[in-house]
Parts: sequence; structure tokens; C-alpha cells
Amino acid sequence: MLARTDSTNAEAMRLAPSLSGPAWIMTHEQVAGRGRRGREWVMPAGNFAGTLVLRPKGGPEAAAQLSFVAALALYDALSDACGPAARLAIKWPNDVLLNGGKIAGILLESIGSGREVGAVAIGIGVNLAAAPSGDSVEARAVPPVSLREETGFIVGAEEFLDLLAPAFARWLAQFETYGFQPIRTAWLARAAKLGQPIIARTGREETQGVFDGIDETGALVLTTPSGRRTLPAADVFFGG
Repeated sequence: MLARTDSTNAEAMRLAPSLSGPAWIMTHEQVAGRGRRGREWVMPAGNFAGTLVLRPKGGPEAAAQLSFVAALALYDALSDACGPAARLAIKWPNDVLLNGGKIAGILLESIGSGREVGAVAIGIGVNLAAAPSGDSVEARAVPPVSLREETGFIVGAEEFLDLLAPAFARWLAQFETYGFQPIRTAWLARAAKLGQPIIARTGREETQGVFDGIDETGALVLTTPSGRRTLPAADVFFGG
């Protein structure tokens, strides 16, 4: 538990070489949080910022699939925190939605080279108390929301970690025992906009199509007017 740090992922990377097993790192104040593609992750007071650092089994593909494990764990922890009335969904590739708004994000970073992954830092940010300003998100992105503003429930960061850590352990055990297929099935059952039109952006190219799910590696599958497309990485926008 840290009072203040630059980034829990950065702290995890610093500690990873000295760790003998998995460890959670959590902070009450994060001053240089990061999202995907180097974007800033803004953390208002009272929100959750934590990273699980572990040594993954398997190569880079299995390490990358830990983001789906994290999303399922987040879904379960948030369900426990706000009850059955909350509308939760998982947005590919790394967000969790509450009532249609973004409540949580995931960032994976790894140490290693080539096919050797020495350690993975699974960073998780959750808007428990307050959502950052809409001005901090890019155009067309899902607007941020918070647990307290959407449900009225007040959940502290330590309390949330007590929900998240065992949920992650359960899903990780499934992944390590049975592989990605049951994770994929569970993820699809909770997926936002499955079977509906979306927009996927890779670099400067945008592809509109129907979200048909994810393949056996976790890549996005779209049906477009020109045929079926599989995208291993992209930014997804709704309203297409």
C-alpha cells in the first residue's frame, strides 16, 4: 500500500525483479498514471489504482490474454460492489462499463524480450468515487462514470481490492488450468455491443462493421461490407 506514487505499473516494474511471487501494489494517489497508447489516466481522489505483478505461464500471447482475465475479475468485483441492479459490460479490448459509461480500464505491460516474458504488470484503474472530466477523454470515446455517482454506493479502495484480488485469483486459476477458451466464453457473455455495429480504428484507418466477437487469441472479429476482418489491436468506438 502506497500513499503516493507516479504509477502503480511503474512501481510494479521496479519491484518485479525482487519479487518471489505475485503481488498487488495499490496507491491512494497516482500522479503519472497511464492508459493505453501512452494516454494519461486521471485519478480523482478516492478512486482505485492498483497493479498485480506476476510471472505468467506461457509466452507473449498468453500474457496478453491476461487482460481478459482482469476484465472478468473487474466485472465480478464491481458486481459485488454495486449489486445486481447495475448494468455492467466489458468493452473490447480493456474497459469495463457501468450503465453505458466507462468505470474502469486495464493496462498490461511486460518485462522480457522476444518469446520470454519475465513479468507482467496488470494495471487497473476504477472510478470509485468520481469520474474524471469529460474533457480528458478523446472525441467519441465512452464517457467516464463513477460507482458513487451511478449507484450511490461508497466503496473504499482497500475494500475494493478485497473484492478484486480473490476474483482475479479465481479467473486466473481457470485460465492456467483450462486455457483461454473458457475465459473467451465468459468474456463474450459479458461483452458490450456484441452483434451490433461498431467502429474500430487502427492508426488512421477506421473500419465499420458488426462486432461478431473475439477469436481464439482474443483478437476483435468484425463483419464488414467487404467481408470478415480480424484485428489484433484497435481502438473501438460505438455508434457506427
